[in-house]
Amino acid sequence: MGFIFSKSMNENMKNQKEFMIMHGQLQLERQLTMQNEMRERQMAMQIAWSREFLKYFGTFFGIATISLTSGAIKRKKPALLIPIVPLSFIFTYQYDLGYGTLLQRMKREAEDILETEKAKLELPKGMITFESLEKLRREQSRFVLDK
Repeated sequence: MGFIFSKSMNENMKNQKEFMIMHGQLQLERQLTMQNEMRERQMAMQIAWSREFLKYFGTFFGIATISLTSGAIKRKKPALLIPIVPLSFIFTYQYDLGYGTLLQRMKREAEDILETEKAKLELPKGMITFESLEKLRREQSRFVLDK
């Protein structure tokens, strides 16, 4: 009688363990999917912001360029055209971010760094572990108790 009961308990424990593993994997997959969805939304918001900023900045850049050019021609001072140079860099960057290939180039560069320059990505004291967190927590709780 005890053997039959023990056998069914072992079977139930095995089924429970398999269920827990499957549930953990499913939960992790959902979390990863959610994080990726949030990342995609943030990137979409950044691109949308850049495009919206480009509309206003493009208008400002156009008016400033026309005004500075006409002022330089009327006063015969080419130095009035100097502010157009930094403004054109900002305009070009925002256009490239909103409509160009800046994000693809950044993605390729990031992938290259991940593949070839792993040493630059390492944390200063190595990977954080549970033990190091517990040690830090104990030290901080001692510090609070000593006060």
